[in-house]
Amino acid sequence: MFHFLQVLGGMALFLFGVAKLSQGMEKLAGNQIQVWLDRMTNKPIKGAFFGVVATALIQSSSLLMVTMIGLINANLMTLEQAIGVMMGQEIGTTLTAQIVAFKVGDLCYLFIALGFILSEFVPRDGWRDYGEIILGFGVLFLGMNLMSDALEVVTQSPGVASWLALMGRNVFAGVLAGFVTTAIVQSSSAVTGLVVAMGISHVITLPAAVAILLGANIGTCITGLLAALRLSRASRRASIAQILINVFGVLVFLPFFQPFVTLVSITSTLLPRQIANAHTIFNVIVSVMLFPFVRQLAQLVKWLVPEHETVTPPKLTAYIDERQFRIPQVALQEAFRELHRLGEVTAQMLDCSRRAMLEQDVEAIQWVLNHEDGFVDPVCKALDGFINTLLQSNLSVGQQRRCFQIKNLITDVERVGDLTEDMAEAAQKRIEHQVVFSLQALADIDRLCRHAHTTYMCALEALRDQDKDRARRACDLEEEFDHLYLEARQSHIRRLEEGVCTPEADVLFVEWLRNLERISDHADNLGVSVQRN
Repeated sequence: MFHFLQVLGGMALFLFGVAKLSQGMEKLAGNQIQVWLDRMTNKPIKGAFFGVVATALIQSSSLLMVTMIGLINANLMTLEQAIGVMMGQEIGTTLTAQIVAFKVGDLCYLFIALGFILSEFVPRDGWRDYGEIILGFGVLFLGMNLMSDALEVVTQSPGVASWLALMGRNVFAGVLAGFVTTAIVQSSSAVTGLVVAMGISHVITLPAAVAILLGANIGTCITGLLAALRLSRASRRASIAQILINVFGVLVFLPFFQPFVTLVSITSTLLPRQIANAHTIFNVIVSVMLFPFVRQLAQLVKWLVPEHETVTPPKLTAYIDERQFRIPQVALQEAFRELHRLGEVTAQMLDCSRRAMLEQDVEAIQWVLNHEDGFVDPVCKALDGFINTLLQSNLSVGQQRRCFQIKNLITDVERVGDLTEDMAEAAQKRIEHQVVFSLQALADIDRLCRHAHTTYMCALEALRDQDKDRARRACDLEEEFDHLYLEARQSHIRRLEEGVCTPEADVLFVEWLRNLERISDHADNLGVSVQRN
C-alpha cells in the first residue's frame, strides 16, 4: 500500500513540476505568443513550425490553444491556420517525454534548491521566472525518481504483473488502458511520465508502453472537448480537430504496430529513451501525413460543427474569453485589445456626433445613442467584470498593476462614450428647436471636434502599440486643444456681445465645448497611462 501511495505522490510531484515549468515559461513568453501567432500563421507550414517551437519551449499546449481560440473568435485566425499550429503542437509536446527519459538521480535536489533560491530570494521578476523554471525541472525529476522506485515494488504484485503482461500481448487492451487512464486523470503528461517511469524501472515491455501512449493520445482530447462543449463554436471546432488528428493517427498505426515497435527498438538501447522516441516518432509521422490535408480536415470539422441556423445575438466582446483566466498574460493582452476596440467605437461615436451637429444628421444621432446603450455600456461592464475576476487569480505584482491600469482606462473610455451621447442629444435639441448657429460658431465646433478626435485616436494608437512617443504626442495635442478652446470661448463671447449668437445657441455651444474639453482630457489620461506603464 505504501509503494502505491508513493507512485501517486510521485505522479503529483511530476505534474506539479510540469505546471511550475510551464508557468515560468508562460511568464517569460506569454505576451509574445500573441505577437508570434499573428506573424507566423499566415501559411500552414509556418504555423506548424511555430507550433513545434512554441510548445517545445513553453511546455504548455493549453497556452497556444487558448490564444488560438481567442483569435478564431475575433476572426483574426482561420480554422485552417489553427489546425496547422495544432499539428506542430502535437510534435512539440513530445519534448516532455524526451526530458523525463533522462535519469538525473540526485541532481534533482540541486535543481530544487537553486530554483527555490532564485524564485523566493532574488528581487528581480525575471530571475524569479527562471527560478520557477529550474524549480519545476527539479520537482519533475523528483517525482520521476519516486515513481520509478515505487513501481519496482508495485509491479511485483501478481495482479499488476498480469495486467502489464496482457497489454504486452494485446495491443487493443493497451490502447484502451491508455485512453481510460488519461481521460480519468485528465493529463497525458501524467500518463507519459508514468510509462517512462515504468521504463526506467524495467517493469513494462516496449509494446505495452507504445500501446498505452497511443491510447493516451486519444484520451488527452477528452479534457479539451469537455471544456469546449460549454464555450464558443471555435472552441468546439478546435477540440474536434484535435480529436480527429489523434484518432486518425492511432487508426493508421494499429495495422503496422509490430513493425513500428521494431523500428523504435533500434533507436536506442535504453528502454526509457525508446518509449520517448516512440512518442516523438508517432506524432511526427501523423503530423507529416495529415499536413497536406489541412483544408479538407477543416471542412470536415465545419461539417461536424456547423453554423447555427437560428439567429443568435452576436457576442459583444471580441477578444476576452473565460478560458484565458488560466493564462494571465494572454488574458491581459486580450483585455487590452478589447479596450482598444471599445475605444475605436467611441472615436466613431465622436465623429458621428460632429456630423450630427453640423449637418443635422438624424441617423448619426440615432447611431450614437444606440451604440452607447447597446455596445459601450455592456462591453465596459463585461470587460470590468473580466478584470475583476482576473484579479482574483495568482498574479504577479506587474500583472496586478496592469489590471488596475486597464480598470482606470475603462473609466476614461466609457466616459468618452457618455460625453458623445450628450453631444448627440445636444444635436437632437438643435434639430427639434431649430436653433441657428453662426458660420463662425459652426467652424469653431468643427475645428475643435476634429482636433479632439485626432488627439483621442493618437492616444488609442499609443495604447494599442504601447508607444510612449505617440503617447507624448497625444499629450501635446491636448495642450494645443486647450489653446484652441480658449480662443473659441473668447470668440463666442464677442459674438454674444455683438448679438450675433442667440441664448439658445449659447447654451448648446458652451455645452459642446465643455464636452470636447473633457474628451481631450480623457485622451490625455490615456497618453499619461501609457507613458507611466
